[in-house]
Amino acid sequence: MDVGRLRALRELSIRKTMAAVAEALHVSPSAVSQQIALLEEEVGIRLVERRGRGVVMTPAGQQLVLRAEKILIEIESAKADIAELKSVVSGELRVAAFPSVAAALIPKVVYDLAERHPHLTVQFEEMEPGESVAALRSWQTDVAIIDDLNIPTGALDPNIETIFLMEDVFNVMVSRDHRLSERPTVGLHELRDERWAIDTASDTYTRMLVEACQEEGFKPNIVARCKGFEVTIALIRQNYGISILPGLRASYDLEDVWVCRLVPEIRRRIFIAFRTEEKRSPALQAFLDRMAEKPPLS
Repeated sequence: MDVGRLRALRELSIRKTMAAVAEALHVSPSAVSQQIALLEEEVGIRLVERRGRGVVMTPAGQQLVLRAEKILIEIESAKADIAELKSVVSGELRVAAFPSVAAALIPKVVYDLAERHPHLTVQFEEMEPGESVAALRSWQTDVAIIDDLNIPTGALDPNIETIFLMEDVFNVMVSRDHRLSERPTVGLHELRDERWAIDTASDTYTRMLVEACQEEGFKPNIVARCKGFEVTIALIRQNYGISILPGLRASYDLEDVWVCRLVPEIRRRIFIAFRTEEKRSPALQAFLDRMAEKPPLS
């Protein structure tokens, strides 16, 4: 059986539609459909059934997906064995990280790796934690940087290992012209009557903010829902709104913005996630070693 077709079947079992698999594997939906059809020819039995706009696995498909998972793990483990024997940091390492940690840490890390290991290419892709874990499961990335707000402890597959990277403390960010500017700390209850501009890239982040405010007895007056940091910070600079943002955001691009510590504190823990069988890979080890050198910013 062709390994690429097994990978496509496994992806289909997770993502449920040909279009979603095509996007993950960077091919056309017709190419995915053809791969599944060829695999069914190889094994001589139906593996999927169409249900509405998606598909479901037949019993044979479910059984083959379980086997495919083990096969793909063994292939990656074999690659790690060969790479370890070479003892040369080379090839390609794919890294996924969410925006705040990516902007604060990744540029310097990948630059240093390029200087130290010229035969290693790091391919970076910006992803929210949930996306990057899905990419890690489906071998679309080698490293995922995640946090415990989006990915609770115990929610990962047994073959995914994590290493603690740092803690990040959320801060209140206001305009330099705001009444709270120059304050070192601000109580969450003091933000009851403020206009809020929030970054909605992560549903978990939005839910966490709303729940924290409700615990203090109020519902935040959200006047702007932004899909990125740039618009959020522009509204704060203009003194149209305030926001609570990760401390990593306070490490760059904050001209005309005042940062206050929030009371009570809201913290998150950030981790590096990777497939356990690839831990011996020299490329992965080089990345982990370099990330360990970076001091926490919180």
